[in-house]
Amino acid sequence: MRRSRQLELADVIGEHRVKLEQVVTDLAERGEPISELEARLIADAGHARLIDVENALRHEATTGLRLADAGMRMERARARVRSWRKPRIGNLRHYEPKPLTVPASYLRPAPLERPPTISIVTPSYEQGRFLERTVYSVVSQKYPALEYVVQDGGSTDVTLDVLNRFEPFLTAWRSEPDRGQADAINRGFRQTSGEIMAWLNSDDLLLPGTLMHVARYFDKHPKVDVVYGNRLIIDENDGQIGAWILPKHDDLAITLADYIPQETLFWRRRVWDACGGAVDTSFAYALDWDLLLRFREVGAKMVRLPRFLGAFRIHPEQKTTATDSIGVEETTRLRQRVHSRDVPIEEVLRRLRPYFVRHILIHSWQRVLDRLPARHHPVQTIPLEPWLRTPALDLAPALQKVEPGPAATPVSPVAPLAD
Repeated sequence: MRRSRQLELADVIGEHRVKLEQVVTDLAERGEPISELEARLIADAGHARLIDVENALRHEATTGLRLADAGMRMERARARVRSWRKPRIGNLRHYEPKPLTVPASYLRPAPLERPPTISIVTPSYEQGRFLERTVYSVVSQKYPALEYVVQDGGSTDVTLDVLNRFEPFLTAWRSEPDRGQADAINRGFRQTSGEIMAWLNSDDLLLPGTLMHVARYFDKHPKVDVVYGNRLIIDENDGQIGAWILPKHDDLAITLADYIPQETLFWRRRVWDACGGAVDTSFAYALDWDLLLRFREVGAKMVRLPRFLGAFRIHPEQKTTATDSIGVEETTRLRQRVHSRDVPIEEVLRRLRPYFVRHILIHSWQRVLDRLPARHHPVQTIPLEPWLRTPALDLAPALQKVEPGPAATPVSPVAPLAD
């Protein structure tokens, strides 16, 4: 019997008890042939029996409610355990938006005596509403040996306004028609000469302290060719909605799927030159995975850094979600190239199971650490107006501007930004 029905019957019995008492009282008052003692015995017997039935119904209903609550709590616990056992990499939304923060230590990077030059290219097209945040996330780090080039594909939105405002902090920028993202990246890198290279898409962010942290690692590990790190996931309003915590680099895993966050990827120019010195323009979706596989083919040593290096933005217009069919075709082509055959997705998931287990363990450990009391600071993603009004000559006295044109011209690194 349902709990609601049990409680309903208990209420009905309670009403009948009251009526029974009233009937006995009425009989006595009308002088019916029944003694007062007999009336009281009838009333007491009926009253006691009805109380027993009523209490039994209410007890059973209440006990059932407690058991149901316990069952719900148990199911929630099981769901929580299942969520902890489920891989998070590959998923792009883990929780409701919360403020984007990083550990306080990220804001105090230790300087290098001789920092290597880092060349970063941002390919852009009609992403003006995010481009300001992307550029700011790079130049606000004030890395002292930075070459930063923005290569735009001829946008008609607010992109040019953003680039004009940030021009003092850029090594070069151009806005001209191109043949897609890969072509824009290649055009941008032809204007650079830095020892360390990376590209950052025009809707993603570098997290504070990333450039100095990467530079220090490369400086201390001269045999390492490629590094990458953990990613935070943000929405179009900069709210944090997820995180990818990656296990130690797995050379087999990279041949089956690409879980390396592109916005956290940095490499040495020597390995870039060794594998052809260009991004393959035949790819529109998997160009970063193709580049990683070519790095692997020339024997590059890759390392995962246990730190959040970048933030990947989720929004309706992004290519990751807008061109899934192209992505499937390109990833299938890459697996065929590496394994010389079709690799069914079931086999991919089966062979990646040990990688997923290591990911789950390290991700769970990170979730434990996140619950410990620690100082975190919000990440400022939009520049303050006074920062933009600082005179360009005070900020970048050594800046050499590259004018738009067909020929790429070597440029000098931007001087460090003033405090």
